[in-house]
Amino acid sequence: MVNLVSIEKLEKQVEDLMEQRDELEENCDTLPQCKDENGCSSCDIYTKIEKIDNKIEEIEEQIEKIMSEDE
Repeated sequence: MVNLVSIEKLEKQVEDLMEQRDELEENCDTLPQCKDENGCSSCDIYTKIEKIDNKIEEIEEQIEKIMSEDE
């Protein structure tokens, strides 16, 4: 039961992070440097998106670990 609550909490975090990511990505498409071929490498928003992606990946790994412990 505790693991179910933990999984739900982690899934909620992933959901929130995905919403933040979507908002940043919407802004990203409108920036002038996005038109440049290497624009992403100099973009602060892109850096934030990468950090969010990494955090989502970490949380998903935690979820998988909890689920495998339940089996």
